[in-house]
Amino acid sequence: MTAPPPAWLTVLTTTDSEEKAHELAQGAVEARLAACAQISAPVTSVYRWQNAIESSEEWQVLFKTAGERYEELEAYLLAAHDYENPEVIAVPVLRGSARYLGWVTAETAPAAAL
Repeated sequence: MTAPPPAWLTVLTTTDSEEKAHELAQGAVEARLAACAQISAPVTSVYRWQNAIESSEEWQVLFKTAGERYEELEAYLLAAHDYENPEVIAVPVLRGSARYLGWVTAETAPAAAL
């Protein structure tokens, strides 16, 4: 038996410049794929890529969205991102303020539903 998808998600990606982070955030919110996006100050990422250990400065972007919008948000991020294999990770929101989660639901409703 498969569990139903979570009602809300926080979706994470990273990029290599503050400008690119803003572009990803702006595009997702404008398209109603996320109610908001938070850009974190530079973080240092250490990872293995093509058989080498790499270290780079990146900006994290956290998108708040309704679970039903995940597939479209992921498709947007994969198309808009310039990384060959961008990080796109969704974490379910198990609990939260009813008013806030209601706002996320309303702000991510497809335009046709408005």
